[in-house]
Amino acid sequence: MLTVYNCIVNQHDIRLVFLAAAICIFSCLTAVDLLRHARNSAHQAVWLSVSAVSCGFGIWATHFIAMMAFSPGLPNGYDGLLTILSLVIAVLVTGLGAHTAITATWQNADLAGGAIIGAGIAAMHFTGMAAFEVEGRITWDPTLVAVSIGAGIVLGAFAVRLALAKAEDKTRHAAAGMLTLAICSHHFIAMGAVAIIPDSSISVPANALPASLIAITVALVSTLILVASSIAFTVDVHNRRNKLELQRMHKLVNAAVEGLVICDGDIIVTANESFLALATMESASLEGTSLATFLPDTRLRSKLLSDQNELIEADLVGGDGQLVPVELIAHTIDFNGKWHRALAVRDLRSRKEAEAHISYLAHHDALTGLPNRRNFNARLDQLIATAASGEETYLALFCLDLDRFKEVNDLFGHAAGDDILQRVSGAITRLLGKDDMLARLGGDEFAVLVPGLVTPTAACRLADRILEALQSENSNSPIGFLISTSIGIAIFPVDATDRETLLNQADTALYQAKAEGRNTYRFFEAKMGAQARERRLIEHDLRNALQRNELRLVYQPQIRMDTGAITGFEALMRWHNPRQGDISPTVFIPIAEESGIILQLGEWALREACREAASWDKPLSVAVNVSAVQLYSHDFTQRVHSALLQTGLPAHRLELEITETALIKDTNRALTTLRQLKTLGVRIAMDDFGTGYSSLSNVRAFPFDMIKIDRSFIKSVDKNEQAAAIVKAVLGLGRGLGMPVLAEGIETPDELEFLMGESCSAGQGFYLGMPGPMEGFRHLVSDGTQPVDKKLVAL
Repeated sequence: MLTVYNCIVNQHDIRLVFLAAAICIFSCLTAVDLLRHARNSAHQAVWLSVSAVSCGFGIWATHFIAMMAFSPGLPNGYDGLLTILSLVIAVLVTGLGAHTAITATWQNADLAGGAIIGAGIAAMHFTGMAAFEVEGRITWDPTLVAVSIGAGIVLGAFAVRLALAKAEDKTRHAAAGMLTLAICSHHFIAMGAVAIIPDSSISVPANALPASLIAITVALVSTLILVASSIAFTVDVHNRRNKLELQRMHKLVNAAVEGLVICDGDIIVTANESFLALATMESASLEGTSLATFLPDTRLRSKLLSDQNELIEADLVGGDGQLVPVELIAHTIDFNGKWHRALAVRDLRSRKEAEAHISYLAHHDALTGLPNRRNFNARLDQLIATAASGEETYLALFCLDLDRFKEVNDLFGHAAGDDILQRVSGAITRLLGKDDMLARLGGDEFAVLVPGLVTPTAACRLADRILEALQSENSNSPIGFLISTSIGIAIFPVDATDRETLLNQADTALYQAKAEGRNTYRFFEAKMGAQARERRLIEHDLRNALQRNELRLVYQPQIRMDTGAITGFEALMRWHNPRQGDISPTVFIPIAEESGIILQLGEWALREACREAASWDKPLSVAVNVSAVQLYSHDFTQRVHSALLQTGLPAHRLELEITETALIKDTNRALTTLRQLKTLGVRIAMDDFGTGYSSLSNVRAFPFDMIKIDRSFIKSVDKNEQAAAIVKAVLGLGRGLGMPVLAEGIETPDELEFLMGESCSAGQGFYLGMPGPMEGFRHLVSDGTQPVDKKLVAL
């Protein structure tokens, strides 16, 4: 090391040594930056070449400036060819090392590349020394030569590893420092190994380049190359950063859901991916395209390219020719130093589809997809207006109502009901022409419009086909329920000339079809109007009868035949209407059942009868009639239980009368309800026995406590042999089953005598006691002796 120190201090101009070191440091910093940049650059080969030239010239310049600082005290010069060869070696070997460090994928490739650069330093140094011409002989110390080569290789290897490590300033400076140390340590250790023995027999060739010229040329050229490399590197890094920033901005713009288009006048400069997808175009084919390609409306383009910044809806013409509804707004922006118009394009297809769906739902039934009442009314108004001013044709309006549809929902659930509605709508739709309309007005109500009929009776054919189509649907019914409908038909302008009246007339005809047996159709007739209006008035008044205290209960006694003792009373409902006076139960009860009002009326009658019976001193029974609608309501048993609890009437004193007709709709459900009532302790009587469908099986299947023979069999039983035979059979059935039988409608002493002779258990009727207010029977329910006369006279 002392030899090296003496070489530097005593044999070199220290000022030039520092200059060489400065150039070396600058070249090493540049080489490290270029090497890092080349690793990440898309143009890697170019920047590897720049890095090799820059680093090679730096190494070469450091050597020859340091050689200029070397003062052997003898004439000297440089061989031009070998001098140039040393530069070529420095550049090529440095480039090979950099290429290996960056591109090789095997382990420790960076160390190997640095070692190659260290070997290149040595190759350049000894080639440069070979170019050194001096009057004397040069000898080498092999040990120092080996040390100089080893130092260059080792330090060069670790310098490259640091250079390619994480890009931080401290690693950058450390890598540059270590590469500088590799170059300088090799040079000065190798120069320490040199010994020059003067020899006057050796002369410097005349063509040898003087050291001063070499030094100045090397310094200037190397400095220019290094400065140029540094500037090129700085510009490229700046451009790369700008490009990365533009890429980030472009990605950000592409992340936008809305389409964005930058226009220079009417020409598209660029657009984001959202717009490309919207316009079904490729980016390469879009740039330079006229905006008119996508927005052919000249007025609309002028508005967008002006400074109005107005929100506009338009149709965008896609690359495939399809029209896309869009919303556009434009703003002026600075793009690449020039003012452009930026168009924001929003896809409106989803919104338009949603609006169309909302509009569809507003005019169509969600379950069946048919036009709803609103749509139907608009179509009917349109057809009436057209027909009134057009040809002599007729417009038929069909009002349809499914028969017993409520029973389907009650018995099988709403899913089965929905299936029925869908199948009915499909069956009828298949029968209609393109100008006809089927609409669902609500629930199980449908309506059909048939315009352009030549004669009113032409509607008959369609009505028949509808009934036949629904009968065909019954074979495919999953629940076995028979689908049928009642149809009312009104004709414009025969029956009415406006929508409301025409609908009322068709509705009236519909009620007539239901009243005449269902599963049929009826045309409107003038006389139907009065009947329908009267029925609607009764229904309307009946809804308010309870609140107006127009309803009351009357009671008819039931007596035991053998003793004449009162066993109880049947509660019967009466209605006094202020407009019409007393209305018969045979009139208002069917209307109440059909409209559903019977639920409120029945509950009121049940509570009122229980309240009255609970006030009697004697524990007589009270019988209350139960409608089929009540029996099949989901909470009927709970309502009976509630009435008993609230009035305090013992359950065994309440007798509920059920008709056979009410049982056949759903025998399982009816049986369940009757068993629940029996659990409460309530008595069950079969009312109107003999008028139903399967009397004997019903008596056996259901838990009845009494059979009531219908009044139609009691009338003239003493004279009519057939009636007498039926009554005897029923009485015998009752005795066989151990079940008491009560005869209804006893109106003559002969009828009473016949029944007593046949050992009938109990009876009621006008002859035994007229129905009346309980005040007339108060003495029969109070404490005291009860008369045993077989006949009670109504008070």
